[in-house]
Amino acid sequence: MVKNILSLLLVFSLSQICFSQDFAVLTQREQAEVIDGWLDDRITNLLPQLMTETGIDMWVVISREYNEDPVIRKLLPATWMAARRRTILVMYQPEPNAAVETYAVARYDVGKAFKRAWNPDSQPDQWEALMDLIKAKKPKRIGLNYAKDYGHADGLTMNEYQIFHDYLPENLKENIVSAQTLAVRWLETRTPSEMATYRHIQEIAHQIIQEGLSEKVITPGVTTTDDVVWWYREKIKSLKLDTWFHPSVDIQRADPNSQEANRSFAVKPASQVIMPGDLLHVDFGITYLRLNTDTQEMAYVLKFGETEVPAFLQKAFEAGNRVQDILTQNFVAGKTGNEILRASRSMMDSEGIKGSIYTHPLGYYGHSAGPTIGMWDNQGDTPGAGDFPLYANTGYAIELNAVVFVEEWNKEVRIMLEEGAFFDGEKVMYYNGRQKKILAIPRQTNYLNQ
Repeated sequence: MVKNILSLLLVFSLSQICFSQDFAVLTQREQAEVIDGWLDDRITNLLPQLMTETGIDMWVVISREYNEDPVIRKLLPATWMAARRRTILVMYQPEPNAAVETYAVARYDVGKAFKRAWNPDSQPDQWEALMDLIKAKKPKRIGLNYAKDYGHADGLTMNEYQIFHDYLPENLKENIVSAQTLAVRWLETRTPSEMATYRHIQEIAHQIIQEGLSEKVITPGVTTTDDVVWWYREKIKSLKLDTWFHPSVDIQRADPNSQEANRSFAVKPASQVIMPGDLLHVDFGITYLRLNTDTQEMAYVLKFGETEVPAFLQKAFEAGNRVQDILTQNFVAGKTGNEILRASRSMMDSEGIKGSIYTHPLGYYGHSAGPTIGMWDNQGDTPGAGDFPLYANTGYAIELNAVVFVEEWNKEVRIMLEEGAFFDGEKVMYYNGRQKKILAIPRQTNYLNQ
């Protein structure tokens, strides 16, 4: 216990002395202004396109306080931490490609976009107020957030659906449709404004990862993998950022009896003291301006006398880069996630590469909506989410691994990589590049040559 406390104190002290922040994180007020500006831009310029594309002329999003629909969470202004009482947002497009009319059947305006369309003094029944609006607009297809394939699009509760259905006039009930595709397209599509910032967000994530995987944080023989994990959590908090999952740090070692490459991802390895000769792997993500990163990188702790990462490990690492190349070259607009996976795995097999692909959409959620391209526990077709097609202007976590037999260690080593990337309809571009070299710990070893 004392050793762990001293270790944490050492890690904290080193990070305070050595860390030099050379990127900007906006204040909370500035972040709110950006988020609200992006939201207004999306409603004005993106939503009309998506409603026309999916053929839904009225989208009704209903949510109660503290039981928020995943979609409404991305429609609320930055200063709203939750829906208030029952919040109902209505988006109506009078004709294809026309501007979308937006209403809040609620006691309050919901940001700038959704003006209050209910006066409880004149109509005490919120549901009747909603029906009055619907009857006035006469929509042909009323999209509600219930869905088979995506939790992101399945936020309407049974109770709210039943009440809505009971209030809706009989002649309009047959107009109810699932808004699954519209909800997914809303969540997955990135705008030019968001993309202008995503590289910066990924760069912040990269710098934090690399700081943690360095001599500024890790003292071999003292620092544990859990120490590094919690250093990441503290660092994220100190920078006024958020994370959407608890980071992880794990080790692969030369010992042929420790078959880490065969470990299931369902089993979390125990904390270990980091030693020279260890191959480290981190899984890490931040949330900033409502956008998420999901990144995995690797580092090697130099043994005494070593000045660089052993060539045999770097060669193994390159197999992971090759799987990335295979996957991203199979990104073709209109192809489904399952089709992309099958094509990629066929190329891997033809090149004799052992590994797996489990790439997922990335954006407003870390595991976001869009085409699933493999899962770590299923390298076959994923029904539903894997059948969704690839669209332009969408983001992904290019997540995968390659398993390589390393003769020097007499065992297999698993190269696990993940990088945020954008598909523009023709090619995949990494937000801030990708790792091509294993990081060395420590970075500077000039004293060994003196």
